[in-house]
Amino acid sequence: MTATDVTGARTPEAADVISGARERIDALDDRIIGLIQERMAVSAVIQEARISSGGRRVNLSREMDVLSHYRDALGKPGTSLAMTLLELCRGRI
Repeated sequence: MTATDVTGARTPEAADVISGARERIDALDDRIIGLIQERMAVSAVIQEARISSGGRRVNLSREMDVLSHYRDALGKPGTSLAMTLLELCRGRI
């Protein structure tokens, strides 16, 4: 299988560009996953402190701030991304 077959490019030059860019995307995805895992761990610390002090597991006004932040930065798809991130970090409520 040639690089053009794998990338869908029509020239070897374009295939090289696509292959290099995909490697960069894979590296970025690995970093993003690592950051999400770090965020999940920090969120667990916050939830534990809130619960042990008699509070609720989730702070809905804070979640609304997060949703707004992502929407403002990324548009409507940012809201969906933030919802997924919040679900990962707090679990389903």
